[in-house]
Amino acid sequence: MNDQTSTSQTDLVESPFAGGQRSLTQASAGAMQNQSRELAETQTKYLMAQRFPRDVVANMDRILNAFTRPTLAEKAQYQFARGGNAIVGPSIRAAEAIAQQWGNMEQGFREVQRGIDAKGIPFSEVEAYCVDLETRSSKRLQFIVPHWRDTKLGGYKLKDERDIYELMANQAQRRVRACILAMVPGDVSEAAMAQAEVTLKAKADTSPDGIQKLLDAFADLGVTKENIEKRIQRRADVIQPAQIVSLKRIYASLRDDMSEPADWFDIPKEAPKAEGLEAVRAAAAAKRAGGKGGAEAGKGATGADPDTGEVQAPAAPAAPAAAPAKAPAAAPKAKTPAAAPKADPSAPGLLDKPLDQLLSDLASATSQETADLVIDSGRHLSEPDYKTLVASYRASFPN
Repeated sequence: MNDQTSTSQTDLVESPFAGGQRSLTQASAGAMQNQSRELAETQTKYLMAQRFPRDVVANMDRILNAFTRPTLAEKAQYQFARGGNAIVGPSIRAAEAIAQQWGNMEQGFREVQRGIDAKGIPFSEVEAYCVDLETRSSKRLQFIVPHWRDTKLGGYKLKDERDIYELMANQAQRRVRACILAMVPGDVSEAAMAQAEVTLKAKADTSPDGIQKLLDAFADLGVTKENIEKRIQRRADVIQPAQIVSLKRIYASLRDDMSEPADWFDIPKEAPKAEGLEAVRAAAAAKRAGGKGGAEAGKGATGADPDTGEVQAPAAPAAPAAAPAKAPAAAPKAKTPAAAPKADPSAPGLLDKPLDQLLSDLASATSQETADLVIDSGRHLSEPDYKTLVASYRASFPN
């Protein structure tokens, strides 16, 4: 009896795991509360959809009435060429309008997680979705969005959160449209597009102001009035309503980056451009060659040997007509390699200089042509050093 009493009065040592369990419980309490709230909201949405099911006849009428508005009908369809055929379909704005009027649907996108790929470029895993709350069916698409923006001179990582979000939203909207069209019956979207076409044909603005607005919109995308007239085979001032409808579809396709101007108009496609450092090197070499070519053109014409590819030195200026000068027959022709332009002693960076000397030459450059020579002479540098040189060049000459 005394042993039991003494045992019950003995103090117990505090468990080393007790504090961890309490902190874990406290940390997960907030997460559990958020999960409970989200679960309750989701259940409420499904219950409300079951309690108030959609009236397909009334909802279809609302969809058709929505596409009688010219402003929505103009943005309702996109068009692009594939395999020689024109592909036409509902645009992003049209899909959103259909989902809103069809009712009991929830669509959007969310960022699932972030990471870094094998090349060291951050990325976001994004999910686009569309849920029919009434039928409890859904369509989801997951894709990767690298935090990277391509430019004509290469590309760079995105660090600003606003830029990252805008990039994700731009790529996600197309997937959201695909999810919406997968959940809405096909005949519903087809009827909406037919109504939009009727609206455009009935209210196509063929007035001079309307035609000028259309031409200005295409001009912002690099399409001229002559390109449009060549496509429609008539002057712009006598364009027909059906052609207005077709051009607005093409404009929507170009605006949403579904196609390029060369797909629709007689505009030559741009040749594939080098990316990254190769683009900078090529641009610098081209400008340098252009400057040298202009200087040599002022001195005289040169000829190239078709067998060796070497460029002959310019001939001496001709004497007056009364006494034409003839070159001695025994004098050999002086030839110089085409790839070895004449060095300008005053131009910096024509030798294999170290990075610090090239940066100094770039800082003292008074013109962009001189800076291009410095960039061109840095080809012997390592990849990191050349990137540093290019970054300094862009900071000094942003254009």
